[in-house]
Amino acid sequence: MTSLDKSSPARAAIPAGSGALFFIQIFSTLGFAVLYSTLVLYATKRLGFSENSANAIMGVFGAFNYGLHMFGGYLGGRYLSNRNLFVLGMVLQVVGCALIAVAGITGLYWGLAMFLTGSGLNVTCLNMMLTQRFAPDDDRRESAFLWNYAGMNLGFFIGFTVAGYFQLSENYRALFLFATLGNALAIAVTLSRWKILRDINTPLRQMSKKQFSQRMLIGIAILLLLVPIIRILLTHAAFSSYFVVSLGVIIFLIMGVVTARHRPQDEKGRMVAYLLLAAGSLVFWTLYQLAPMGLMLFAEHNINLDVYGLRVAPQWIQNINTLVIVVGGPLMALWFKRLRQRGWRIDVPLQFVGALFCIGAGMLVLPVGIGLAGGDGLMAFKWIVISYVLQSLGELMISPIGYAMIGKLAPARYQGVMMGCWMMVTGVASVLASYVSGLMPANSGSTPTLTNPGYSEVFNALGWGSVATGIVLVILIPILRRLIQRVPA
Repeated sequence: MTSLDKSSPARAAIPAGSGALFFIQIFSTLGFAVLYSTLVLYATKRLGFSENSANAIMGVFGAFNYGLHMFGGYLGGRYLSNRNLFVLGMVLQVVGCALIAVAGITGLYWGLAMFLTGSGLNVTCLNMMLTQRFAPDDDRRESAFLWNYAGMNLGFFIGFTVAGYFQLSENYRALFLFATLGNALAIAVTLSRWKILRDINTPLRQMSKKQFSQRMLIGIAILLLLVPIIRILLTHAAFSSYFVVSLGVIIFLIMGVVTARHRPQDEKGRMVAYLLLAAGSLVFWTLYQLAPMGLMLFAEHNINLDVYGLRVAPQWIQNINTLVIVVGGPLMALWFKRLRQRGWRIDVPLQFVGALFCIGAGMLVLPVGIGLAGGDGLMAFKWIVISYVLQSLGELMISPIGYAMIGKLAPARYQGVMMGCWMMVTGVASVLASYVSGLMPANSGSTPTLTNPGYSEVFNALGWGSVATGIVLVILIPILRRLIQRVPA
């Protein structure tokens, strides 16, 4: 028997805590899935917000959720520990959902501020707790993250399904209380495996108890300070939107200057490729982030949601994305593998192009469906299904490879900064999606027949804009490939 055979039983078992993190991922995702899919509908149908105001709040919600991810890794690793910050963040989410459920408009702002602080910070903590279970050369890490990704999508599926169920009766109080239950279960599972989920190899592990206590107090103070700051920013959503976009532009310009001054030339070339791809991805993510905003309102008012005698809730439509990701992810990976074996060059630039074409087509099928609508102006349900399938295929091409390309393109000393910039792209896209949603027709006091032309115009502009961006990247593919390639040492 070889040494490999002797060690295989130990290597087959997953590290302690990995299984618990799978269930924690499911439960912790429920609350976010509920708010992500329901916030705009709740604000317009129950609280009386205008559609533009609701879209603006959702845009800021998405921007700060993604923007806080990078800060969460810093705060968890250097002040609170990933485990402590995760639990404290989940507590904030429980309290936040409870406030939204029972306290009206006042509860909405404070509840969203608490929930957003928790969800924005603890996503990175969860990923850090998982990756720390494995040694650097442990090849089981990829499998663990695939299971973690599956758990996240299962959480989204359950959250969207339950949200749609309560949406049909507009029982928002029960829905948000359900979200608190999911978050509470995540806390309970974490506490039950508390010792096993301790941080491994972080700066805090090297400190004395006194130093750790001091860092802990500072971390808690930062956490508590973030809540009123975010509450103010949510209250002034228009200003916050301009702030996020302006910050994104400034960061992009700074990265441009850093890239122009960088040496050696091969690293500089890869940084240029990163900036070009990031700019192209902004178009994709802006269209993708329409799902909980303008597309949600379009589905609520302009689509025939009676399908084979069943009333479909708008939130259930987003489960199309979840199912395509879960089922299509492995199939697309296998397909790409076979194409590469046959000599096809399936690389980062080509996948970005494919993503832009897919989401562009996903927008362009909607005007076709609108044009074939019946006398009542309601579009057939199949067209939104086709649109979401195409958008999801685009996500499969750009989302997983987006984070992976940081390690490929970023010089070692800039990897953290460039990862943060990549997250910032998604945050800026969320704000831009709220602006685009504001260009769509107002549904209040109108009919599908009257709003359909406006929707067609916007969807056509978005679709062809994405296709045009894809064509530009097609033209740039030879240049991008030359910039990305590494010179042999």
